[in-house]
Amino acid sequence: MSKEKVPLAELDDAQVVEIKPGLLMRRTLAYDDQIMLCHFIMEKGLKLELHKHVAVQVGYVISGRLKFAKEDGTSFVAVAGTSYVFDSNEVHGIEEVFERSEVIECFSPMRPEYA
Repeated sequence: MSKEKVPLAELDDAQVVEIKPGLLMRRTLAYDDQIMLCHFIMEKGLKLELHKHVAVQVGYVISGRLKFAKEDGTSFVAVAGTSYVFDSNEVHGIEEVFERSEVIECFSPMRPEYA
């Protein structure tokens, strides 16, 4: 693992990275080798293919409404106030974003590609 660390971060100062131009934006906030906090804006209509990663992913929907999908065919709709977790290597994706959504997610261990 890296030895990178950002112990303090302000949302307004964090660099915006467009993962899917116009549809999915990420700001990486505070992190160390063990955990990373990210802020996401997801625009209406976004779909994110099924994928997996080593990091456990815990999220909280600040605003909006979106539908997550899992490899086993199950899905759930998350709205403002919903929290969720995907285990390490659990296959998941976003079936649909119904309205502009703002989400905070933590990844453990940190995701080096997001640093």
